[in-house]
Amino acid sequence: MRPATWPTPGPRWSACYRWADGVAVAELSRLARTVRVWEAEILAFHATDGCSNGPTEAVNLLVKKVKRVGHGFGNFANYRLRLLLHRGVRWQTHQVTRLRGHASALVSR
Repeated sequence: MRPATWPTPGPRWSACYRWADGVAVAELSRLARTVRVWEAEILAFHATDGCSNGPTEAVNLLVKKVKRVGHGFGNFANYRLRLLLHRGVRWQTHQVTRLRGHASALVSR
């Protein structure tokens, strides 16, 4: 539903619809029908300078995905590690000290 402050389509829109319906090209008639159906959304996009709630919806989707990944963990530390692994977080690992001074004889060279 369109608020009263938003612009209404002018006579040019109606003329464009009539022209597209008058030309015997199926694609233009289909385009005119599509634009007529989405008219309120197109006008809203231009009236709000392209502002949308898309970023908010994207964050909401990520929150739900994180919750789904952590389902079933009773221990918060394990839950946290699972989320970090899921998100691909890389952390510093220490260089492992070798226990033997030489390479094993079973390893092929």
